[in-house]
Amino acid sequence: MWFFDPELFLKMLSDGVRLDYESYAAVIAHRSSDPFKLLIMTILSQNTNDRNAIKAYNNLSSKFNVDAKTLSNIPIETLSELIKPAGMNVKRATKIIELSRIICERYDGDLNNILNLPCDEARRTLMLLPGVGAKTADVILLFTGKCPTFPVDTHITRVSKRIGIVSANADYEEIRGVWMKMYKASDYLRLHLLLIALGRQFCTARNPRHDACPVKVMCGFWKSIKS
Repeated sequence: MWFFDPELFLKMLSDGVRLDYESYAAVIAHRSSDPFKLLIMTILSQNTNDRNAIKAYNNLSSKFNVDAKTLSNIPIETLSELIKPAGMNVKRATKIIELSRIICERYDGDLNNILNLPCDEARRTLMLLPGVGAKTADVILLFTGKCPTFPVDTHITRVSKRIGIVSANADYEEIRGVWMKMYKASDYLRLHLLLIALGRQFCTARNPRHDACPVKVMCGFWKSIKS
């Protein structure tokens, strides 16, 4: 019979998954304590791996200050060339310049003027910026510590559905809500990083390492293929 114990699951994750903080784009960007830098890194990481996002960000930061005023005035050709490692560089560059201009014009160039709003309002306002969807907004809010929320990426989506805590057709908000209900806010960041690591190391999209998975006893999919 399949069961899921949130407390035991988190312990098994912590014991069985390796956390390499240098492989997380958001962790690296957050070290600057500048939410705008974190926002740019998170946009660069959309639909690509963190390795490519980090390379693109490093290219950019080696040539320009990563702040709203600077990026709002950078030529799109220059920006798109610098962030090419992340892919879709022209589209990304366009969004980055647009959102930088909006932050300068409406929020005095300071993303904290959004982040200091009440949580729900801050999330909605972030999602009005070009290139910022629910996951990007949640990453900014979680990593800055402004609001207790839970970002869901492709790894977390895959893990959630395979384990069986959500249905196969569950959307972003449903998956986010399930994890938030099961854990206290102080666990969100660690759980987020651990679930991504689980998806990278064991619960991969192709050829998942079922037998080596540290949480297989709580995985509905593993139970189904072994029954």
